[in-house]
Amino acid sequence: MGAVTVLVSIIAVFIAYNANAGLPFVPTYDVQAELPTGNKLVAGNEVRVGGFRVGVVDAIKPRTVTVKGEARAVAVISMKLDKSVEPLARDTTIKIRARSALGLKYVELTPGRSKREYAAGDTLPLANSSEGLELEDVLSTFDEETRVRGRAAIEGFGDAFAGRGASLNSAIGALNPFFKSLQPVMSALSDPDTQLDRLFVELGRTVGQAAPVAGLQAQLFGDMATTFEAIGRDPGALQATIEKSPSTLDTTTRSFRVQRPFLSDFADLSRRLRPAVNELPRSLPAINRAFDAGIPVLPRTVDFSRRLEGALGELEDLFENPNTLLTIRDLRATLRVTRPALEFIAPYQTVCSYWNYYVRALGEHWSQTSALGGTVQNQGVKLVNPFQENTIANTESSRPWDVPPGVDPVDAKAGGERIGRTYSPPYQPAIDAQGNADCQTGQVGFIKGPLAPDFRYGPGALPDGTPTGGNAAVIQSNFPILSGGTYKSRELGIDNLKDVDKLR
Repeated sequence: MGAVTVLVSIIAVFIAYNANAGLPFVPTYDVQAELPTGNKLVAGNEVRVGGFRVGVVDAIKPRTVTVKGEARAVAVISMKLDKSVEPLARDTTIKIRARSALGLKYVELTPGRSKREYAAGDTLPLANSSEGLELEDVLSTFDEETRVRGRAAIEGFGDAFAGRGASLNSAIGALNPFFKSLQPVMSALSDPDTQLDRLFVELGRTVGQAAPVAGLQAQLFGDMATTFEAIGRDPGALQATIEKSPSTLDTTTRSFRVQRPFLSDFADLSRRLRPAVNELPRSLPAINRAFDAGIPVLPRTVDFSRRLEGALGELEDLFENPNTLLTIRDLRATLRVTRPALEFIAPYQTVCSYWNYYVRALGEHWSQTSALGGTVQNQGVKLVNPFQENTIANTESSRPWDVPPGVDPVDAKAGGERIGRTYSPPYQPAIDAQGNADCQTGQVGFIKGPLAPDFRYGPGALPDGTPTGGNAAVIQSNFPILSGGTYKSRELGIDNLKDVDKLR
């Protein structure tokens, strides 16, 4: 009996030791799989389906395969699976998942629905596998250079504000009277009772009154001959003036060389100011009212200037502080880092104005005013066509919202009422690689479809007549055409990202 007890104990220990490799004398369903990498995966790791263990990893070995004409090293794992999962469909996918934060892994199988199946000993190809994001990959973004720059930025901000609390408090305290005095000034300037426009009206009247006396002005210039006669009575002074004229003219000629760039810039400024000058006839009445309101306020600005002196002094101290320059340099580094993201995001607004389309549609969607469509949209979601199978309001749907096969989704009807289908391109483009406008939102109609690459649902209908979900579904982000700009961007002449700079 003692020998039997020892033998049973040895067998139990043996079975427990080899449990990770499967129990002896238990039939298994053995398959292999190609993985992008076997990093941190070891023999004995669990294989799960839907969160339940269905087997273990028996062995791992490397293999070289050809992917798109190039040789690539992959990991091939051998799995011992329970007979309960046999057979696996050909579209079964496999992924390595993290089991704990300490690096323990397990293999997750997602059975497919293909009628073709894997026999024992077959290998799941590399195309059916995917590699999950590792915590180490996330943490590796904070490399040594990033950590050094992060510390420099924090130190720069700390040095900029270190010991400046009292100065900041003084600046804030000095700005408080400024805003208090600014409020009545702005109120007076915006008050229609200021009648600032009357100043220019009166100036116009003055010029109009001077026009009838043009003859008198001519006589005035005639009488100026007396003045020139007085100048002629002092020939010596006139001679000295003439003698100085050549040197004066030479100096003037030299100064013209310096003035030429200024005159060119002034001519350009004049052209730029022309729209503002054309706006003056409409704006002058408001300016006149502002002057009428501002004249009584001007005496009060003396006390305001005295109180503003302290704030400007604190601001000068801030500019003279050497830490301010360090802070500006750190801000420049921040802008340099964020510039790629801004350059990527900018075309979505500057070329396609996606933000305006999104906000406008969002406001209408939530609006409870029937004129804007919010009420209609809310009721449309709740009260869908009852004659359509598998609608968006059905809580027991097993397929995407779809129309029957062979039916035009634009004019599709059931029971005399329109029916819908899945139409949700998630990430639409703004420009292509050459900067050409490719705005799909806001200027294209609803395409008939289907347009859903790698969609799990194909065209057709179920035995009960319910559409399968792939007859007219449109979920592809980028349509296989160059959509061009929106109606408004084409009106403005924005056909490419470069056209945005021309409008500035």
